[in-house]
Amino acid sequence: MSGEGPDAVAARLTGRTVVTRRRLTGAVTEVALDGGPVVVKDAGSARAARAEAAGLDWLGAAGAVRVPVVHGCEGRWLVTGSVPEGRPEAAAALRFGRELAALHAAGAETFGAPPPGGPTDAYIGAAPMSNVPGDDWPDWYARHRVLPYLRRAVDEGTLRSAEAAVIERVCERVDQWAGPAEPPARLHGDLWSGNVLWGADGHVWLIDPAAHGGHRETDLAMLQLFGCPHLAQVLEGYEESAPLAPGRRQRVGLHQLFPLLVHAVLFGRSYAEQALAAARPYTNA
Repeated sequence: MSGEGPDAVAARLTGRTVVTRRRLTGAVTEVALDGGPVVVKDAGSARAARAEAAGLDWLGAAGAVRVPVVHGCEGRWLVTGSVPEGRPEAAAALRFGRELAALHAAGAETFGAPPPGGPTDAYIGAAPMSNVPGDDWPDWYARHRVLPYLRRAVDEGTLRSAEAAVIERVCERVDQWAGPAEPPARLHGDLWSGNVLWGADGHVWLIDPAAHGGHRETDLAMLQLFGCPHLAQVLEGYEESAPLAPGRRQRVGLHQLFPLLVHAVLFGRSYAEQALAAARPYTNA
């Protein structure tokens, strides 16, 4: 069965007959079945498929933001529902902000908590991500979200040691910039615009999570980093439902260090330079 393609996996996990299929990306195929379409993703490994499936289930269990139904995973394949896409609209963005606040408020046991049934050694995109629990966000964020990718970037020559020292100094001072302590939030974890689908039903749907317990401002900072249609309305809806602590704008770069270093590891030097630019204000103040 390991050599079979997305058609056979979709048919077996849903019990339906395949009609047609079309490739959406290199790893994602939409398979039309006799009961409607599904999406089949080659997650790269069985562990990555399990992590994503558990993340979608955990996010969906909050009853807040919409996520595709998980039909199951088999080996490296993950089969989910298909989301008919529409156009970004301001009203949908405002609603999404409120729903994202409700998702975060559903909480997690600890910072770094994996979704129930999900592996501790998970992924963010194609990069390994370890879900190690912690009670103190500044220390946990430095140790388990920033430093692992910083060290890998140095080891691979993407960052020089002298440059890494700038980010290391920020890690030593995270508690000075973190703002008031907050309980662990239920994060999507990889919330860039490509994982935000504007559905034809007028709602926003989230896909491809790297779900874990974290600080809610990390999801928001990632939305801002990589751009999101109607971001002002998303933030307005969020603040209406769950006001953020004063000083959020000054903390955005701190929360962006994590995704920027992940991208430096995956995609190279330009993201390393962005990570350095995000870090420097916290060393000069």
